[in-house]
Amino acid sequence: MNISIVGTGYVGLTTGALLAAAGNKVYCIDVDPNKINVVKKGKSHFYEQGLDQFVKKTVDEGSLIPTLSYEKSIPDSEVAIICVGTPSKGDGSVDLSYVYNSTESIARNMKNGTIIVQKSTVPVGTGRRLQKIISRVGKKGSVVSCPEFLAEGSAVFDSLNMDRFVIGSESEPAKQKVIKLFQSLDDYSRTLDLESFDEFATIYNKKLSKFTDIPFEDRIYSMSLESAELVKVSANSFLTTKISFANSIAKICDKVGADINEVMDGIGADHRIGRAFLYAGLGWGGGCFPKDTAGLVYSAEEQGVDFKLLKSVVDVNNAQILYVVRKAKEMLKGELENKIITVLGLSFKPGTSDIRISPSIKLVKNLTYNHAKIRVYDPKAMENTEQELNNDVYFAKDIEDALRGTELAILATEWPEFIEMDFSSLKKFFKTPNLLDARNRWPKEKVKKLGFSYSGIGRS
Repeated sequence: MNISIVGTGYVGLTTGALLAAAGNKVYCIDVDPNKINVVKKGKSHFYEQGLDQFVKKTVDEGSLIPTLSYEKSIPDSEVAIICVGTPSKGDGSVDLSYVYNSTESIARNMKNGTIIVQKSTVPVGTGRRLQKIISRVGKKGSVVSCPEFLAEGSAVFDSLNMDRFVIGSESEPAKQKVIKLFQSLDDYSRTLDLESFDEFATIYNKKLSKFTDIPFEDRIYSMSLESAELVKVSANSFLTTKISFANSIAKICDKVGADINEVMDGIGADHRIGRAFLYAGLGWGGGCFPKDTAGLVYSAEEQGVDFKLLKSVVDVNNAQILYVVRKAKEMLKGELENKIITVLGLSFKPGTSDIRISPSIKLVKNLTYNHAKIRVYDPKAMENTEQELNNDVYFAKDIEDALRGTELAILATEWPEFIEMDFSSLKKFFKTPNLLDARNRWPKEKVKKLGFSYSGIGRS
């Protein structure tokens, strides 16, 4: 099938490269020539585990065509997929200008009958407005809502292993065509030659037990346009609720001497609840959770619904950084000024270079505001972060450099190299051996036996 994907971000480029690998002809459109030039060289312009090899393969084969031109790509496409950004405005509403602009550009260049797939996360009701744009331009085409559920850091695996495929439209033929398109991706995943994609194979082998055996047709959830739009923002908002709940329970654990990991294990064993996302730490961030949660609160208010629960979820999350800073202060005997503190991890989660609304960045900024001397290191996000943080922050070359002379090391992003550190050999770099485990991933008893002072979130 010939398709166009508008937007070469985490969703657009991942989806495009994989659909191209699955045998489709895919145009990837972006307005940024710098991004397109990078993709033309067979690389992603951001880091995502396992993605580069798929981009290189499909660009080299000519099945993935990076372009700045709607005029050359859209007329040759049966399906146009919108994967542009939908940033949050100051009042919590969603900026849909990129969605509207790309829809108009598609409509002006498409043939009648083209299917426009809305994959960007948008407020409920957006699809109806896109249909009006198409009609206003004088074209005929169907709008389909097909929300994505990939997670940054595992986007390739998630795209090849969809736990559900949600699709909403008034047009049944349009639904069936889009289902057929993504069926090709699922079929491809079953015959994937892992030897050709060794970086992805590492991720695949780690998660092999999670690879679904459920037939694709049994994972399809066909529904109305509005229902499909509401699924994604509701799902993300529910996940933020689980994280904020865990962080609230962690504060109780710190008071009474319980261990949050043990408590959440017990709660998560209930199949009605599940263990996923019941983790205490720095709180949630990234390009989706904050935007989607705020957007759902705003959308609810537009419909006359006061979503008090989600407002509280946001309040809990906003306070979590301050809670971690207080813990840092306690470990340093009540003083942060001029203290050398190492923050390990800057991306909002491991496996990606994305620093959008990263809790780690918020932590660094708060510590520098309190006049601490900060040393930072991240295996993939250093270049992105240099523009975000001021000159008072020292950007280390590696873990050893980051720890040299430190009085407190904070695990802010749980990259494998930080979790698996050789604490016994690295201890000599510390001025004072203090560990603040803001992700609850370091081996508490082991590091204490090695002579470290340890504090986690809800693991007192």
